[in-house]
Amino acid sequence: MNKKTLGYVILLGSVWGLAECGLGIGLKACAASLSGSVMTAVALFFIATAYVSGRKFLNVALAVAVAILFKTLDALMLGLPLGSTEVVHPAFAFVLEGAAFVAVGALVTRFMQRSHMRGVFWGGMSALISAAAFPLVKAVSWTSACVVPGSNVPTAWAYAPVAMVLSMLTVPLALGMAEKALRFSTKESWRIPAAVALCAALMAFVRGI
Repeated sequence: MNKKTLGYVILLGSVWGLAECGLGIGLKACAASLSGSVMTAVALFFIATAYVSGRKFLNVALAVAVAILFKTLDALMLGLPLGSTEVVHPAFAFVLEGAAFVAVGALVTRFMQRSHMRGVFWGGMSALISAAAFPLVKAVSWTSACVVPGSNVPTAWAYAPVAMVLSMLTVPLALGMAEKALRFSTKESWRIPAAVALCAALMAFVRGI
């Protein structure tokens, strides 16, 4: 990974972290209604953009790591312990989404290279796999995934169709925009760190309101 791509992927992870901060409107123990599904689609948008920038697993892993770092800083600003579910659950979701995207991508790039529907399939299947596997979060946090009130159905499962539909839109959009967005990283070197710093400052401002 060259320096320009590295800076670009770090920027993507930063904007993703900022987006999570804005969409979350404050970390909560459980995602309300459809917010988790929306965040899954947003996450896959940034993951897809990072992947296309170099078509490497490392790019996705770095973007996920930066997003988790921003989520951690967000929690600290809210005075939440780092081991709380408000931190561990989203971080686990990020890792699942990244892993699902790469796994599905291995099939898509091999069997659907020329298909116009590959982005749709890629997004939908990545969202489905990450939603299906999310209850495994109990293995790393010792707390169960959130469930629909009055039932034992995990929220991730209940709203999986919504996450799939939204991801079927965001992933193709990311794949189409990635090449144009990558041109940003070829500009003056100061733009990347300046943009990352701005993301951090905006998050601090939002949490300070």
